[in-house]
Amino acid sequence: MSVDSVFSHKIWQEEELSKMIEGGVPYPMLSDAGGKVGKLYGVYDEDAGVNIRGRFIIDPDGIIQAMEVLSPPVGRNVAELIRQIQAYQHVRETGEVMPSGWQPGKPTLKPGPDLAGKVWKVWKSEKIS
Repeated sequence: MSVDSVFSHKIWQEEELSKMIEGGVPYPMLSDAGGKVGKLYGVYDEDAGVNIRGRFIIDPDGIIQAMEVLSPPVGRNVAELIRQIQAYQHVRETGEVMPSGWQPGKPTLKPGPDLAGKVWKVWKSEKIS
């Protein structure tokens, strides 16, 4: 969603996104003319008349589970967005939770009193280079 017009989104989809992703982005892009929605989410820049880069993961109950707001020069990480969506879907389906940096297929944690002092057995920190 952006303050750009529906026409701008159409051109962006046809001239850019369809060349980055086969078939283009598989979901509709929304126009937030005037920044009404951006104001509600705290991402509308009144002076520039634009929504700054933000993403919100909203669950089926309408609860914001995650959000990220970035300044314009830095792009978002689509792989991280997908990882988080998969994690939230898994939590919703199983009640299990993910250790830091969890990736699909990796061990999860079952919350409860028996977990205290045992997280280290499942969660192994990746070296940061």
